[in-house]
Amino acid sequence: MDMANELASNYKIPPMAGIKFGTDGWRAIIGDQFTFDNVASVAQAYAEYLLLQQGKKVVVGYDTRFMAGRFARRAAEVLAANGLEVHLAKSFVPTPVLSFAVTHLQADGGVMITASHNPAEYLGFKIKGRYGGAATPAMIAEVEHRLGARPRWGEAPIHSFDVRKAYYDFLTSQLDIEALKAYDGVIYHDSLGGAGAGWLAGFVKHAGLELELRELHAVPDPMFYGVHPEPIPQNQFAIMTVLRAEEDPTFAVVNDGDADRIGAVLAGGGNFNSHQIFAVLLNHLHSKGLTGRVVKTFSTSRIVDKLAQKLGLELVVTPIGFKYITDEMLKGGVLIGGEESGGIGVAGHLPERDGLLNALLLLESVVRTGKSLGQQFAEIEAEVGFKHAYDRMDLQLPSMEHIQAAMARVQNPQTIAGLEVSGTENLDGIKWIFGETGWLLFRASGTEPVLRIYCEAQAEKTVKSALAEAKKLVGV
Repeated sequence: MDMANELASNYKIPPMAGIKFGTDGWRAIIGDQFTFDNVASVAQAYAEYLLLQQGKKVVVGYDTRFMAGRFARRAAEVLAANGLEVHLAKSFVPTPVLSFAVTHLQADGGVMITASHNPAEYLGFKIKGRYGGAATPAMIAEVEHRLGARPRWGEAPIHSFDVRKAYYDFLTSQLDIEALKAYDGVIYHDSLGGAGAGWLAGFVKHAGLELELRELHAVPDPMFYGVHPEPIPQNQFAIMTVLRAEEDPTFAVVNDGDADRIGAVLAGGGNFNSHQIFAVLLNHLHSKGLTGRVVKTFSTSRIVDKLAQKLGLELVVTPIGFKYITDEMLKGGVLIGGEESGGIGVAGHLPERDGLLNALLLLESVVRTGKSLGQQFAEIEAEVGFKHAYDRMDLQLPSMEHIQAAMARVQNPQTIAGLEVSGTENLDGIKWIFGETGWLLFRASGTEPVLRIYCEAQAEKTVKSALAEAKKLVGV
């Protein structure tokens, strides 16, 4: 009996309560639900899926979180015991590097042990398709269906891999290296103690660039130096403080815990948010002669819509979660796909987010235009006739029941912060539309018990007022 047929009769145990894949993988608190036994069970479900798809090889990586390497080895042991050829990273790697390893090593899939931007007490299990990007919703459904299979054990070889040089060579092929060599200024990189630590510095050396790269939090830290490893203003105090003394065109890039997302800070210490990054990258890629569809998630700025229209590019809007963007990228013809959280994928790369490549593309835009990121975005605002102000509020609630009750309170929209609601949309959560001036979105997080409230308007003062009133409205 071959392994795939044998799995069909594999003894089943009751599915583990609460193991559910969210917007990108399964995540849980270490020692609570994220245990060695549960990781083994999820790995078994993934092994069954791979074998039924005639898969033979899989790669496994991990980030800098507490015991991530040991959890990765447990997953690798189960995958190998199922007869798969398993390659385990020699050390921590960013998620985009693990994704690159899937295609570079011609594997049939991948596992990344990471909780991405979640707080330090979390870990997670991300699945990658053979194309190197996030597993599609259909793939995740197949794996979830197999949860509960008893994990296989046994002595089986596990290979190690190190694709750092190959990944750097790949990045080189995506960039205008001669332009980057012309930049002799300063760029900062804050990895927040995550898996991106040292990787940009390594590329600068590999490519022979003359720029000065200054790193913050470059030593991996399982506690992420006391902040949530998400590149948003409340977690960027240190780098914002450092940048106050700098002048244009100097800027900083900030990555999340597994370096697939990107944030930025401008000279003077101001935040350059994910929507602004998306718009600058879109404009920059188009200026290089590239074209294709523009894909954005439901919580992303209207300035992306307006810029795509001005450039004559088709716009596609998806639910929140990069797996939906991956679906579109797999269809082909996508120039750029991105989400509010700072995850952005670009043409010529994998159907995957890459906070390291995007950092280098931002630098490339500065060099080629001779303008700072802030100057580039101001020009985009002027060209499309839309003034962008944005913020997000994350409300930690006791349980999903509390989140459901809060969501029930916002089903009937009302005037808020003086803004009249002209309509609603419910692609993912509920969005109140304020005519052509902005929107307010209420949505439950797909990875933790958090209610997120997003707002875009024409002025920061209006955004602040709308979010404050929205918080009261949901009963917090």
